Amino acid sequence: MSFARLIGTSTGIKILVDTSVQIFNPFLSIIAAGMGVSVITMGRLISLRAAMGLFAPLFGSYADQHGYRRTIQVSLALVGTGMMLVGLSPHVAVAAIGMAVMGLGAGSFVPMIHAYLSARLPWNRRARGLGIVEYSWALAGILGLSLAGWLIAVTNWRVPMVLLSFGLFISVFVFAHMPATGHAGHVTPVRGSNGMSPWQRARDFFALETNARSAWGAILGGGLNTFAAVQLMIIYGAWMADVFGMGAAALGTVAFVFGWFDLAASVSVSLFADRLGKRRSVLIGLLISFVGYLLVPLMDSTPLLAVLAVAITRCGFEFAIVSNFPLLSDQSPNQRGKVLSLATAFGLTLAAMAGFTSPWLYTEYGIRAVTTLSAAAAVLSLVVVYFQVKERHEAAAT
Repeated sequence: MSFARLIGTSTGIKILVDTSVQIFNPFLSIIAAGMGVSVITMGRLISLRAAMGLFAPLFGSYADQHGYRRTIQVSLALVGTGMMLVGLSPHVAVAAIGMAVMGLGAGSFVPMIHAYLSARLPWNRRARGLGIVEYSWALAGILGLSLAGWLIAVTNWRVPMVLLSFGLFISVFVFAHMPATGHAGHVTPVRGSNGMSPWQRARDFFALETNARSAWGAILGGGLNTFAAVQLMIIYGAWMADVFGMGAAALGTVAFVFGWFDLAASVSVSLFADRLGKRRSVLIGLLISFVGYLLVPLMDSTPLLAVLAVAITRCGFEFAIVSNFPLLSDQSPNQRGKVLSLATAFGLTLAAMAGFTSPWLYTEYGIRAVTTLSAAAAVLSLVVVYFQVKERHEAAAT
């Protein structure tokens, strides 16, 4: 399969997944009102979705030994099922089940699509390929969320969720025609569990064969970056609705603008990260996002300044997180699926925490409290990556 078809198909499918994940951010208060719950309760549902990412390493470990394509198809089906349950939910309890199912699928899809592509792309083109696929995060804002805002304005919040669900079910069949990619090929067989305590089995599962200190540093740094960003992403829609009176259509337009900044960051990764170095690119992105977190509470005088401050922050986050994907992919190449899924699981665990902390901090203390905690997490991430993470190079393409 050609590079263009491989990356193009993967990007198109990931747009649907990313739109499904992001739709709760700008329209949080609208969806909460539609369900008859508070913003804080909606934040807890998002935390539940994120917490399901803890199961991602199980998918990753399985896929390293048996291949990635089938795991990706299962993940897409789970996201589609979860979106359908949320979109048709008659009660918040059904929505909670849908969010859990969706989180299980989304938490496994992201590391599996990265592992799948990393197994097919040489090291010197990997940041370019993964960077292009991560255009999906931006295009989800430019296309998906802006369209969702219009649909919500003319119908209701359920319609875009049901449409996304149908698109995800179709994607399951589309991916069946993608070329199969085997497991990493050098995974150490799992030792028998006879006579091993649960602690020993858990330690065995989380052990990495090579470069463990740097790999765990990249996992920790990426997770802290995710926590910092999700804190702001969850609440910016409610903040702008409260301060500037924005409705669904206006928030969809804001998401459209943010999408272009996200796209600029992803394009920059695909163009420059291979030459700059993946680790250095992560550090640059973290520094930009840190500045953005400091600016956000100072820019609430006009909608334009507020949107610009959040956009700068998102741009830095996107540049750092996309640069971290190829950096993670080479930390322990023989366990690529496990490393990437562990990173996803840790990031989603911290995102789940943000689902609790951000709405509560905003409700009790305002946007400054949210961004202060985010800035602290960004600094900690920068320190971890700078002192602990090393960039490795594969001798040959996998």
